[in-house]
Amino acid sequence: MSLQIEQIVLHQLIRKNENEIDVVLRDSLLENHQVVTDLIADVNRIYNNKAKAYGLFNEGSLFEASVKEMKLGNQDFLNFSQESVKQLRNELAKYPFAEGGTVVFCQYRYLAVEYLLIAVLNTCHSMLVNEKLEINQTQYLDIDHADIIARMDITEWQTDPNSKRYLTFLKGRVGRKVSDFFMDYLGASEGLNAKNQNKSLVKAVDDYCQEIQLDKQEKKAVREQVYGYCKGQLEAGEEIRLSNLAKELPTSDDNDFSSFLASQDYDLDEEFPVDRSTLRQLKKFSGSGGGLTINFDSDLLGERIKWDAQSDTLVIKGIPPNLRDQLQRNNS
Repeated sequence: MSLQIEQIVLHQLIRKNENEIDVVLRDSLLENHQVVTDLIADVNRIYNNKAKAYGLFNEGSLFEASVKEMKLGNQDFLNFSQESVKQLRNELAKYPFAEGGTVVFCQYRYLAVEYLLIAVLNTCHSMLVNEKLEINQTQYLDIDHADIIARMDITEWQTDPNSKRYLTFLKGRVGRKVSDFFMDYLGASEGLNAKNQNKSLVKAVDDYCQEIQLDKQEKKAVREQVYGYCKGQLEAGEEIRLSNLAKELPTSDDNDFSSFLASQDYDLDEEFPVDRSTLRQLKKFSGSGGGLTINFDSDLLGERIKWDAQSDTLVIKGIPPNLRDQLQRNNS
C-alpha cells in the first residue's frame, strides 16, 4: 500500500451531559511509526467500503478558510486541528446521539493524491488474558464500526475549482444523517449524487436497448454486460467511465451508446462512483410497501413470474420451498 502519512494528531471529545461535550487536546503531533500507519490504513479501508455522500464547500466556509491558511503556511497542522475539533464539538453537541470519541486528524498521500481525513472513533472495552492467565480490562478503538468520517481530497480541491465531489462523508444512522452535521461542521453542501447518477445510467441503458430495438434476450445480455463492468470497477476501487462502458455495448448502423447519451438529457457525468444497491436493478426487480416485500431475478419476469399491468397483479409459478412450507403450516 502506497499510503504516506505526512501529519497526524489525536484529540478527544467526551460527552458530559445532553448539551455539553468536553474537548481534550493533544499538544503535539504523533510520531509516524507502523502502528500509526496501520491505524490510518484500517480507517481508509473501512471508509472505502462504506456508502458515501459527496459535497463541496459553501461560500464563506470557515473550515475551508482554515485549510487555506494551513496550506499557505499561516498556521500549522496542530493548531488547525485544535481549533477545528472545537468547531466539531459545537456541532456534535447539538445531537444527543453523538457520544464523542477519539478524533483523528490526518494529512496523508495515497496513490499521489493528498487527503485530509477526520474520523471520530468510539472506544470499546474488552478483556485481556495476560501471561499469568489473569484477566485484565483493556480498551481499543472500534474502527470496524466507525461511521463518523469525512475526507477531503486536497489535490482535487486545489486543481479543479468546478469539482462537486472533493468532500466525502459516510452516510449514517437513522434520523438526521451523520453526513448532515459533518456538512454543517465543514460548511459544505451536497454535490455529486452517486445514487442518482447510477439510477440515470440504468434508465439510459434500458432506453438505449429500446432505441436500437434489441429483443428480450439481447437486452438481458446488455444489462449483464453493464452490471459486470460496474461490478468490476467497484471491486477494483475504480469509478464508472461512460466512454469505456460505451465500447462494451452493441451498436446499430447509425447509433452507439455515446452518441445516444449525447442526444439525450440524462445529466450524467463522464465519471462517477458505483452505487452497488442501485445497480442491482440491472439484475433484480425489488420493492416493498404495505407489509409486502418482493425481490426476484429480472430474467424470471415473463417466465416463472408474469405481470398483468391492467390488474396490477404478479403471478408466481413455483414459489420457494421454504415459503411453501410456511404457508402449509399456517393452513393446517
